[in-house]
Amino acid sequence: MSTARTLGRDPRSEVADQVAPGVKVVALGGGHGLAATLSALRRFCDDLTAVVTVADNGGSSGRLRGEFGVLPPGDLRQALAALCRDDEWGRTWARVLQHRFAGDGDLQEHVVGNLLIVALWELLDGPVEGLDWVGRLLGAQGRVLPMAAVPLDIVAEVRGADPSRPDEVTSVRGQVEIATTPGHVESVRLLPDDPPACQEALNAISSADYVIFGPGSWYTSVLPHLLVPDLHTALTSTPAKRCVTLNLAPQAGETDGFSANTYLEVLAVHAPDLQLDVVLVDGNNLAEMPMLEETVNGLGADLVVADVAVGDGTARHDPVKLAAAYAGIMR
Repeated sequence: MSTARTLGRDPRSEVADQVAPGVKVVALGGGHGLAATLSALRRFCDDLTAVVTVADNGGSSGRLRGEFGVLPPGDLRQALAALCRDDEWGRTWARVLQHRFAGDGDLQEHVVGNLLIVALWELLDGPVEGLDWVGRLLGAQGRVLPMAAVPLDIVAEVRGADPSRPDEVTSVRGQVEIATTPGHVESVRLLPDDPPACQEALNAISSADYVIFGPGSWYTSVLPHLLVPDLHTALTSTPAKRCVTLNLAPQAGETDGFSANTYLEVLAVHAPDLQLDVVLVDGNNLAEMPMLEETVNGLGADLVVADVAVGDGTARHDPVKLAAAYAGIMR
C-alpha cells in the first residue's frame, strides 16, 4: 500500500543528507521547469543526464531551426546553463550562454548560447558531440541530450481554439501556438509520429536509478518524451524509479483549470502503461491533498509532500528546497 510522506518544513537543512555516491538520475522536460530540476539535482547528484524536448518553434530557436534545419537549441541551452556551477566560472558562463542581443540588426533577440551550440553542430559530428563540448566549456555538472535526433512539431487537439466556437475541436500545430491557445488542450501528438530517438538518451534511461518527469509545460515539455516510440519503450521498461514533480500552478493557455490530479490523469491517458513510483507535490496544495493521495495510491505510487516553492507568491520551484526534496526521496 502506497503512502503519503511529508518532508520537513525547512527542507534546506536536509540537503546535507546526500544520497549514496554514484546514483544515476535522468531528468526529462524543457524550459524553466527542467532548469529548476537540474539546478536542484546538480547539488548532490554525481551522474546526471537531462533529456530535452526539441519541438520549440519560436524566437531565436525557431529562427535557427528554420534557417539551418537544426534541432531548436533553446531548451538545450537552458538545461546547460542550469548545470553550471555556483562558482565564478559557472555563473559567468551561465550569463554568457543566456545573453540575448538587443538592437535592430540581424542578431536582434538571438541568444549567445543558441549561436554557440549551432556553430559546434556545424563543426563537429552531430548534436550530441556538440552539446558535450559546450558542457565541457561550461564545466557543466551533468550531460544534456536531445530526446530525438530530428526537430519535432507538436500538434494538439484543442477545444475552443476559436473563442466564437467554444465546443469545436481543432488541430493546433506548434509549441508556441499551443502554449498560447485560448482553448482547452485535450491531447497532443508529434510530427513526425515515429522520430528516431537519441541513442545516448535511451542508454541513460536504461541504466538510471531514477527518472524524473516535470515540472514544466505539461503538453509541450513533459508529455512529448512519452510520444517518441523508442523513448516511450525505454521509459516504461527501465528498472529506474519514476518520479513525477507536479507543477505549482496551472499554466495559462496550456493547463488552465488544472488541479494537481489533472496532471496525473493526462499523463495516464497519454501513457497508460507508465508505472509511477513517486509523486512530489508542494505542501501548499493542502485542499487538494486527500483526493490527490487517493489518485496516487490508485497508481501504486508514493505521494511525497514538501515545501518546494520559492515562497514569494510566484509559481516557481526553489532549487535548494527541491534539491532537499529529491535527496529525501533518493536516500
